[in-house]
Amino acid sequence: MERNLLLFFVIAGGILYFSSSLFPPAVPPKPTKKEAPQAAAQPPAATSAVPPSPTTVSQTPPVNAVVGTKEQILEVDTDVHKVRFSTRGGVVLSWQLKKYKDTNGKPLELVQPNGAAAHGYPMGLVFTEKFPGNDPNKVIFAHRFPSEGFQTIEFEYADSNLRAKKKFVFQKSDYRVQVSTEAFVSGQPVAHNVSWRGGFGDATVAAPSGFIHSIHMTGPDATKGEGIMGSLQDPRGQLIVRDGKAGAEGKVVERGQFAFAGVEDSYFAAVFFPKQSGQVMELRTYSDIVKQIVDNAEEPHAGVSVGGNPANDFTLFVGPKDVDILRATDPKLERIIDWGAWLGWLAKPLFSGLVIVHNWVKGFTPNHSYGWAIVIVTVMINMALLPLKITSLKSAKKMQSIQPEFQKINKKYEGLSMKDPRMTQKNEEVMALYKKHGVNPAGGCIPLLIQMPFLFAFLTVLNVAIQMRGAQFLWVTDLSRPETIPVRLLPLLMVGTQFLLQKMTPTSPGMDPAQARMMMFMPVMFLFFFYSASSGLVLYWLVGNLIAIAQQWFFNRFL
Repeated sequence: MERNLLLFFVIAGGILYFSSSLFPPAVPPKPTKKEAPQAAAQPPAATSAVPPSPTTVSQTPPVNAVVGTKEQILEVDTDVHKVRFSTRGGVVLSWQLKKYKDTNGKPLELVQPNGAAAHGYPMGLVFTEKFPGNDPNKVIFAHRFPSEGFQTIEFEYADSNLRAKKKFVFQKSDYRVQVSTEAFVSGQPVAHNVSWRGGFGDATVAAPSGFIHSIHMTGPDATKGEGIMGSLQDPRGQLIVRDGKAGAEGKVVERGQFAFAGVEDSYFAAVFFPKQSGQVMELRTYSDIVKQIVDNAEEPHAGVSVGGNPANDFTLFVGPKDVDILRATDPKLERIIDWGAWLGWLAKPLFSGLVIVHNWVKGFTPNHSYGWAIVIVTVMINMALLPLKITSLKSAKKMQSIQPEFQKINKKYEGLSMKDPRMTQKNEEVMALYKKHGVNPAGGCIPLLIQMPFLFAFLTVLNVAIQMRGAQFLWVTDLSRPETIPVRLLPLLMVGTQFLLQKMTPTSPGMDPAQARMMMFMPVMFLFFFYSASSGLVLYWLVGNLIAIAQQWFFNRFL
């Protein structure tokens, strides 16, 4: 039993340690043929039956040239956003979320500077059919602020061949921005996309590329893929997620009546919603090689461009993946929070419980920390499991009491190999001994096995819940990340309590000395698995150990 339990812990620890690599986003098959740069793939036959966008564009634009005189940096400042535009290309140089900080404590910047400089800044135009003579992302746009407060900004450029317009309407206290674009080449309206390339989100975290994905949700009649996934309809709508490797062989092009499309990382998203229901959208996913800030490694980051019409009219959400904010923006948007395919049924209510407890105790705790909510919820989980633990402790005591009889059986069959037929007779005598004394040999494992889903549910919550990002607790600066001090105290305390608990717990009869030494080595393996885990996860296991120690002491003393 101890050998199986040890094997279980090794496997569980391995899953915990390698969870980010064991469950990568699904990568679609390769496109049937590569695209030339900015060349449009022909939509599949099923897509052509979708009615065209209801957005209309005048067929004869004015002929007067409109050009800015010099590059200027323009700033839009709201309660939630601080955005800097450049008149060169009418693109975004910086997009900060004012209520959030990066891992260095500075205002959170969603535009990754290395990637944007190499692959283009957000809100650039990508032409998918007819190409203008000038690159619209390098020319100088004229601009104006048509309303007071500088929360609406318009860009326009026109020469003998190209005419382009952009308009951004910000709201004072909302993460939504109204975005509209138009483009003409040689007097004809041309389809184009609006891009966000070169990475997205907090570039100061380690390995940010692994958390960045393109996302879109299909509508009831949407077709997915152009020579990639074929034509597939889902009456409920389906969330499609692709990582930075998806476009490694060329851009992945998908077109249909999407509910939304955009780019995300673990905690933030930039998502385009069509302004009118039934509007056809195109999403292109790129694989942009970006030098990361933390370690200078060059990794593929997911980039996107969205649109596909001569006139694009969007509601753009740029903000945190907060359940309440997403639900208020659009109920479907809440699905971009990945609670996990296996344990989502547990992770989501666990998060709701943490929020309820946090709101209840935050007035009495320093810094309104979610760490105390983790402590209290852990206590509640262990109290709910107390009946099972008592049964387990009694089983362990009984196992210890029958050790002399167990040793007699071992001595009787001493020296037999596992393949010896008499081993069957030995096992029958052992099981008869268990039955005589009412011992369940697996009873000690049951409470631990029940706790493992909670461990992985906590891991999920800490990886996706924006409330955990930057949450402080005592000396811990961020419960969603490992401790930043030179020697991480929580994992050491956890291993110390694991050793103590193991010493206090009765051992099974007949345990081999080498096996006993391996069991004592198990806390060291836990140190390896948990040392780089998020502090909140280590806190959960540490508190669970402290409760188990108190329960074991009480049982040994009084029962």
